Amino acid sequence: MGIADDAKNKAEDLKGRAKEAAGAATGDDDLKAEGQADQGLAEVKDKVAEAADKVKEGVDAVKNKLTGN
Repeated sequence: MGIADDAKNKAEDLKGRAKEAAGAATGDDDLKAEGQADQGLAEVKDKVAEAADKVKEGVDAVKNKLTGN
């Protein structure tokens, strides 16, 4: 996962937290739920990126063993 992806996911999480807080403060349940959804989406994106990184590490390890590096 790149730094840009990390930053985008963090920004999405923070945006979601702000929406959730604004929704809670104003009694807007829809805005609060939208904020929670944004946070959940950011978390899923983080997990997918972490899994992709692990797969890449595994592929690189196998490649290195096959090539003798």
